[in-house]
Amino acid sequence: MRSGRHLWHRHPGVRSGDDLTLGERAADRMRNGFGSWTFIGATLLFIGLWIYLAIYIRIAIDNRQLTILNLILSCFAAMQGAIILLAAKRADTIASEIALHTERNTDDIKTLLAQNTDLTAKVKHDTDLLDEIHRHVTALAPQAGTFPPPG
Repeated sequence: MRSGRHLWHRHPGVRSGDDLTLGERAADRMRNGFGSWTFIGATLLFIGLWIYLAIYIRIAIDNRQLTILNLILSCFAAMQGAIILLAAKRADTIASEIALHTERNTDDIKTLLAQNTDLTAKVKHDTDLLDEIHRHVTALAPQAGTFPPPG
């Protein structure tokens, strides 16, 4: 999947684009954003920069700024469970739509197979009749059906 783009939206059994509700589109964007290496890298870079500034540069980071960092990290942690559940719920919806599409296709294939089996039985019946007719004609006229060699 190139550049984080998921290909499930191209599956004919999965709703996408304008067929999705606002919440489903938001869940997809959130899953794709928060569940990406870009987000993880940016978060680690942000925290690393904050720590670097606090320890090595020794800028005037007081308890208030450390409290803000702690608050930011706590908010990420608090929302993490909800985001994971939201993404899992959306993934379940996609899997359900694919399963229902597959079931419909399977039912169509079963119908086509039954029709094919019926047609094959009819062809077999007609072939048997033709064979019987051929045997009767051959019994009445043994030379029937024989052709002289080309030449």
